Amino acid sequence: MSPIRMLKVGVVGATGLVGQEFIKIFEQRKFPIEELRPFASLNSQNQHVRFRKQDIPVRALEDGCFKGLDVVFFSAGEQISLDWAPRAVTEGCIVIDNSSAFRMNPEVPLVVPEVNGTVLKTDTPKPQIIANPNCSTVQLVVALEPLKKSFGIERVQVASYQSVSGAGREAIEELKSQCLAILNNNSVTPSVFPHQIAFNNIPQIGTFDETGFCSEEIKVMNETRKIMDLPDLKISAFTVRVPSLNSHSEAVWVTLKQKAHREQIISLLNKSPGIQVIDSLAENKYPTAFHANGTDPVYVGRIHRDLNDPHTWLLWVVADNLRKGAALNGIQIAEYIYKIDQ
Repeated sequence: MSPIRMLKVGVVGATGLVGQEFIKIFEQRKFPIEELRPFASLNSQNQHVRFRKQDIPVRALEDGCFKGLDVVFFSAGEQISLDWAPRAVTEGCIVIDNSSAFRMNPEVPLVVPEVNGTVLKTDTPKPQIIANPNCSTVQLVVALEPLKKSFGIERVQVASYQSVSGAGREAIEELKSQCLAILNNNSVTPSVFPHQIAFNNIPQIGTFDETGFCSEEIKVMNETRKIMDLPDLKISAFTVRVPSLNSHSEAVWVTLKQKAHREQIISLLNKSPGIQVIDSLAENKYPTAFHANGTDPVYVGRIHRDLNDPHTWLLWVVADNLRKGAALNGIQIAEYIYKIDQ
């Protein structure tokens, strides 16, 4: 067995929610890091990140800052990625980008390792940009891929119920502060979200287009087609922001090309990488956002057949959006490239 290669790693957006999750997961998975360079905005100057019992100073982005690194994880927003990810490639790095900047670029692979890791062609790792999908897309395609392989997929409809952590640290604080204010009979003024999020649901994530879909829904639909290599897939998405702190939930209707039995689907999903089935209605057992928080699997439950169409199945899909929906998936991409076993 060849020795594990130690890597020099950068994290852009290291002080944000996802950036902090990257660093936490590096330690948990014993990712082989020789050097860690955390980067953040000028507002984060003089801050440090804690890694392997050391405080590592946060750096600003500047010309030449990526030289000598093997891989850089970007999680600082679309414009930062557009400006700096190509520079990191020029300086010899593999870039794994968590923003939407490059996801639909036909020259950039959009990867969930359990689904389409083979597109990475990992024999000789080379500097390039690899896109990390939208958080709600990741858990959806992990659940759908085994069904596609065994039965074929005709159509997908998904309604998502997305926690506030998907909008960043400020969104979490807004939910907490609004809850406290309302419980103390005080008024609230929304800032992060277009409406009050406490004790409420908001049927909008992102901006609307002329068709009535919001940008999050368009991402889910387009990214699913690309990742699953189903360019003509009939898929429709409806995304809702809900007042939970972390983990996204999805109600999924999937129409299969072949008939299947419930026992077949459960067995298939249980054997598939990255999935854990929780489905015992007699015991009221099914995944919840609270259960998924801080964990790695994509959970699937409430598996049942549509009463009007024997080819259509309903699934409840839940995952931690900061982990599998963002940082963990990015790290798994790097593990796939460098053949790091877990």
